[in-house]
Amino acid sequence: MLRLLRLVFGFSLGLLALGGGAFAQSGALPDEKPKVVVSFIAEEKAIAPGQTVTVALREIIRKGWHTYWVNPGDSGAPTVIDWHLPPGWTATPPQFPYPERLPVGPLMNFGYEDEAVLLSEITAPKDAPAGQSATLQADVMWLVCSDVCIPEETKLSLILPIAAAPPPADGAPSADKDTRELFAAARAKLPHASPWSARYDAADKRFALMVESPELASARPKSAVFYPYTDGFVEAAAPQAVGTAAGGLVLESTTGWKMATAEKRSAVDKLGGILVLTGADGRVDALDIAAVPGAVPAASVMLQAGSDIGIVEALLFAFLGGLILNLMPCVFPVLSMKALALAAKRDAPEAARVSALAYGGGVLLSFAGLALVLIAFAAGGAAIGWGFQLQQPLFVTALALLMFAVGLNLSGLYEIGGGRLAGAGEKLAHTHGAAGSFFTGVLAVVVATPCTAPFMGAAMGFALTQNAATALAVFLALGLGFAFPFMALGFFPAALRVLPRPGAWMNTLRQLLAFPMYGAALWLVWVLSQQAGSEGVAIALAAGLVLAFGLWAFGRAQAASGRRRIAGLGIAALALAGVALTASYAASSAPPTADVRAAAASSDAIPYEKYSVARLEALRGEGRPVFINATAAWCITCLVNERVALSGENLKRKFDELKVAALKADWTNRDAEITALLASQRRSGVPLYLYYAPNAREPMVLPQILTEASVVAALEPPR
Repeated sequence: MLRLLRLVFGFSLGLLALGGGAFAQSGALPDEKPKVVVSFIAEEKAIAPGQTVTVALREIIRKGWHTYWVNPGDSGAPTVIDWHLPPGWTATPPQFPYPERLPVGPLMNFGYEDEAVLLSEITAPKDAPAGQSATLQADVMWLVCSDVCIPEETKLSLILPIAAAPPPADGAPSADKDTRELFAAARAKLPHASPWSARYDAADKRFALMVESPELASARPKSAVFYPYTDGFVEAAAPQAVGTAAGGLVLESTTGWKMATAEKRSAVDKLGGILVLTGADGRVDALDIAAVPGAVPAASVMLQAGSDIGIVEALLFAFLGGLILNLMPCVFPVLSMKALALAAKRDAPEAARVSALAYGGGVLLSFAGLALVLIAFAAGGAAIGWGFQLQQPLFVTALALLMFAVGLNLSGLYEIGGGRLAGAGEKLAHTHGAAGSFFTGVLAVVVATPCTAPFMGAAMGFALTQNAATALAVFLALGLGFAFPFMALGFFPAALRVLPRPGAWMNTLRQLLAFPMYGAALWLVWVLSQQAGSEGVAIALAAGLVLAFGLWAFGRAQAASGRRRIAGLGIAALALAGVALTASYAASSAPPTADVRAAAASSDAIPYEKYSVARLEALRGEGRPVFINATAAWCITCLVNERVALSGENLKRKFDELKVAALKADWTNRDAEITALLASQRRSGVPLYLYYAPNAREPMVLPQILTEASVVAALEPPR
């Protein structure tokens, strides 16, 4: 037996020397000191005839080295214990604790660093002679690897006294404190039988595992990693994405070589392994599961494997992101309106403070409402993120019409909350009360959702994977940062005095501000064209015409009285009803055809392919570098980046020179694969730019605000 085991270890070492030598970082041979120090430790000081005692094989592993689990992954071999016991004595196979994923170059090993404790049960025969001692011997062999792999072995023995009777259950502990703690920690790392059923699907290249447990899905673990007992069923080095679907927790990865054909898949009745779960509180549980073949749905909500930031950093990032969001082009028209309103209150500090509080209240309540909607959708299993509402053509149409209506108001076609504007700055000031400031804050948040700012991505990604209270706190911090500049202006009279005095110039400025609003409406109609095609655009334009007529009638009614006023208001109401009906038709129009989308894509300076997990894996399998542009037609930051940084000839030449494959993940409409991509990088919205260097396991995440130079620098191979 021992000779056979040595032969297996020698063969494993030969394979590793061929496959792993390329990963050595140094030509120096390792020293001759042991890389692993092993010892036997018995849980009890003695054993009674016919009784069982647990014996631990403790491995103290040298820093920078590792040993292996039952299934070592892409390479390696597990520790082997070959017992030599007295006649009548028996030992169980060792119980292995759950492992870790240990990357070695492009390979992935499953094993242990620092320390590993394997437990075996030793049973004495009933006729074991009390008062004597038994010597338990074993040949122990293991493979230990770092840059190189070395098989090590030793002979261990343990002398165990045989007691006349087992110690009483309620008596004093028979082992010292350190021993008790060692065994308690070892048992905590052993997998236990899963209380839930599981099924797996290995169709094509997709491997998916589902644990049928609504409780587990609602617990939203920080991470989940599946370790199959047998190699070849799951690609060891492939990333494992975790999410939830109706009825359970879903883990998705790539099918391994043993499952490459339908015949091999059908020959597997059950797939055993352990699922290592890390809860929100940091506690780790390992479930021993036996999954049966069956259909596994795609995850509707993707969970992230932990977060790089904590709550304090998330709150700070959210506040900074909110501050910077004020500078984004999508928010400028509305903030210009607010600046105009504050200028009117230059000599009325009390009114300015009321206006600032009302504006801040509108912003914070809007962000809180947005947070609650996102939390509710996520709890219901929907895969959504920042700007999700702009994936709905009805919302885009409504927002375009709202921007158009605001522009008509600024142009003087009608007034809100008072009679027609006479043109004086003083009169203008009276039309901007607390209610107007509040709804200006609401409107600012609505138009800000197509944009993202630096720091926002990490904060939002953190928020959408936490409990409701934490998520709400992060969104409120974002709202506070967004409202802070104008609230500060309202509360510091000295700052207000920097603004020019109210006067006739304000009326001219107000009319000029109408044109950015018209531009915003035009841009939203273009977004609608990407979602609902030319028919949707035509219907939306018709709705805009009806809206303009209705608001004109409303403006005429404001300046009239009696029957004319009633007639004007009635016409306006009918027109608004027609707008609502027309807008619903625009939202239900058919999306643009594949030819139209292809024509739009052909205008890109970089020749993009459509993003999919399968295409990404195929390109990476070829060893090609891959650039991913996660974007959306409604994301102004994305559009600016594409014009400023991703359309230059220098960048196109660099892509051609390095043979970089470019994938566009267009999130204009809802797409579960793109949502999963964002979640895998702890992001809740676009833009997201990723670069996979050749044979890299993880991508480089580029900044949200790009320059051509920063993208070229990211593509440059290290020297």
